[in-house]
Amino acid sequence: MAVTLNTNLGSLKLELYCEQAPKAAENFLALCASGYYDGTLFHRNIKGFMIQGGDPTGTGKGGKSIFPTPNGKFPDEIADTLKHTKRGIVSMANSGPNTNGSQFFITYNKHPHLNGKYTIVGQVIDGMDVLDKMEKIKVGAADRPVQEIKLNNVVIHANPLAGA
Repeated sequence: MAVTLNTNLGSLKLELYCEQAPKAAENFLALCASGYYDGTLFHRNIKGFMIQGGDPTGTGKGGKSIFPTPNGKFPDEIADTLKHTKRGIVSMANSGPNTNGSQFFITYNKHPHLNGKYTIVGQVIDGMDVLDKMEKIKVGAADRPVQEIKLNNVVIHANPLAGA
């Protein structure tokens, strides 16, 4: 299962872990398919650590999952086989245990301290040069990029959940 995030700096192709993180993958795919992420900004960028996006408000405080829960969040799916062992790991951002919504981040390096705390939903399989460009963008207050990094749209290459 793969999707391409088309940004103003280039494209990132992601492999999604539909079997290891089924709810997270379903949520991510449904948000991609609905256009939820189209036009959103990557609002947080920390060199050597990660870039974060997926918040339609652009503030880092917004976004909901597709699941009809009171707070729009869903539980963590921590798989022992998935770890933050390299550059390009895609995880759901959260504000504590079981608070996954629409926000996600992509790592710039291995970060074992994140293991067991964030649901890994996939990895970058093409576009590492674009990830390099993202990491080099200067930031201001609250690690906000001073140059806009926009997720223009998402292309789903194969959606095994469509029509399910």
